[in-house]
Amino acid sequence: MITDTIIKINQLNKTYHTELGKQIKAIENFNLDININNFICIVGPSGCGKSTLLRIIAGLDSASSGLVSFQGQAISKPSRDIGMVFQEYSLLPWRTVIDNVSLGLEFNRLAKQERLEVAGSFLKMVGLEDYAKAYPYELSGGMQQRVAIARALANNPQVLLMDEPFGALDAHTRILMQKELLSIWEKNMKTIVFVTHSVDEAIYLADTIIVMSSHPGGVKEVINVNMSRPRDRANPIYAQLASQILLMLEEEVTKVK
Repeated sequence: MITDTIIKINQLNKTYHTELGKQIKAIENFNLDININNFICIVGPSGCGKSTLLRIIAGLDSASSGLVSFQGQAISKPSRDIGMVFQEYSLLPWRTVIDNVSLGLEFNRLAKQERLEVAGSFLKMVGLEDYAKAYPYELSGGMQQRVAIARALANNPQVLLMDEPFGALDAHTRILMQKELLSIWEKNMKTIVFVTHSVDEAIYLADTIIVMSSHPGGVKEVINVNMSRPRDRANPIYAQLASQILLMLEEEVTKVK
């Protein structure tokens, strides 16, 4: 049967065990279908398991029970088809920008000329072709994050996971990076799952917003953002949706206290 679902999360549970033998439930009964080429943003109270969820989808962590599948196959380890961008830029300081972008291609044993051509094309896409021979310390935070995005895209994943990638940036750079990311997404049409603490950022970026419940994390609400792009932050619908989501988050924070 043909389906638009690329990632399916069914009855996902994640429990951690402390050294003292205590069990901590991070995620409980989490269910979600993620459709191909969809831009998903996940918001929720601190400690609700947003980053843990991404790590399980990426194959970097395992579920305690339940199933997370990619195109019908259970995810049990990292895959080229699922890329991840972290809040920390995680660039190798001893490698040039283009060598950082081509790192995954090098692991996949592409010939040097081919991987440099691929890496160069993605640097051009993020507007950093003139910085190919620079080192990470010579770039601003926003530029470093663009390099990290280019590196993830160079591996041609079908799904891109992003864990608060703009959280460390100043407000102006963050807005510019949001616009840049939407431009890249529209050119490549990847499926993006983007974790953020910013309700404004989620509304600006997402097709669908997942509001998570407080610890242990689950799906509180699935919101389809029925607004055309580019989105106007002065639009009353924008403010109305922000107020609605903030109220949901306030309810969840209140539960924890």
